[in-house]
Amino acid sequence: MKTILTITGSDSTGGSGVQADIRTIAALGGYAVSAVTSITVQNTVGIQAFYDLPADIVKGQIEAIINDMQPDTVKIGMIRTTETLAVIVEALSKYRPHHIIYDPIVTASNGDRLMTDDVIMQIRHRLLPLCSMVILRESDAERIFNCTSLQGSETTASISANKQGVRSLVLDEVLQHGLSNSFSSALAVYLSQDETMEDAINHAKEYIRTLVARKSDLSGRSSQLYNEFLEAVQKHYRTNRDVAFYADCLNVSPRYLSQVAHRISGKSPKSIIDHTLAEALSCQLRTTQSTIQEIAYDFGFSSQAQFSKFFKKQMGQAPTEWRKH
Repeated sequence: MKTILTITGSDSTGGSGVQADIRTIAALGGYAVSAVTSITVQNTVGIQAFYDLPADIVKGQIEAIINDMQPDTVKIGMIRTTETLAVIVEALSKYRPHHIIYDPIVTASNGDRLMTDDVIMQIRHRLLPLCSMVILRESDAERIFNCTSLQGSETTASISANKQGVRSLVLDEVLQHGLSNSFSSALAVYLSQDETMEDAINHAKEYIRTLVARKSDLSGRSSQLYNEFLEAVQKHYRTNRDVAFYADCLNVSPRYLSQVAHRISGKSPKSIIDHTLAEALSCQLRTTQSTIQEIAYDFGFSSQAQFSKFFKKQMGQAPTEWRKH
């Protein structure tokens, strides 16, 4: 299990910030450690106040974690003061983690500015050159890079190398509160598992699609049911892959569950279950020394052959080939 350090603010609603980072990293098989930069006073209406932790406290958190646990992947979010920026840059330059993902928190979901021009200017010159990837909302690209919005962005995202030579990813403007945060954390996890940047981005996109319903304004039985279905899958995917089992758990018919899943995610319940299981199996193959047979039995397969057949169908490679790759 790879350790990932998140350096960011605290969101008391749990929708973004360090709380969302920890939840995402843990859900994808990583181990999250953290250094908090700011504490917000907020609810679903918005942010009412900030308390920016003193820079020496932020520095102490980072050094304590890095010295002891040596994470090779760091995800950075909210930085609101030049003093905090200085200690973060100092730590990154000294310890040189393999991957640094930066998700600038320039504006709140209600449009309020969260960073001064001086902080942005210093980030541009001191932090960006250290980053493996910068995750941006299109409206923030001009502020961060001091240029017009990055060209060629697609509906979901576009990878660009701006004039400063920093690799950046522009996300769709319609992403709701916390989803870009979760995308960045997911990307950090997949990179820590030695995936290529392209593969890590694709897997992070796939993960975000499963969260969209949770963040949407959908109301009524269908959105509630879909969220309960996802929670049930996370709880039971090791031992149950039968759609009827989940329908029984939710006290609905398999047909209705299928209709809801297709409406919200465009996927069948079976494909959601299988994808969740395949991701967990991939993580086990990458991060443990367990034999393929041990993994197969641990995840409820009746034989190694059955496991190998399932895994190859989902991932396009046999487990042994995947592990070697």
